[in-house]
Amino acid sequence: MKALIFAIIFSGLCTVPVAFAQQVPPKEASLSKSQAAEKAQKQVRGRVLKVEQDRDNYRVKVLKKSGRVVSVDVDKKSGRVKRSEKDEKH
Repeated sequence: MKALIFAIIFSGLCTVPVAFAQQVPPKEASLSKSQAAEKAQKQVRGRVLKVEQDRDNYRVKVLKKSGRVVSVDVDKKSGRVKRSEKDEKH
């Protein structure tokens, strides 16, 4: 009888973490530095020189065949690539 009660209580305790895990909202996916570099490289068609990050974006500097360095911002959540207002010439 004690073994049966123990089994019932133990099986109930094992399902509690599963129930709590299902209530936690999934963590929002975020791009990695390498994924941001790849997206910027495809958009600009050049060689990635540098990747910096802030809270919401990656700033990716890309060297084009023309010798021009272009900075693009890649949104960490959406992956959207947009040109930075500050482009540099080399």
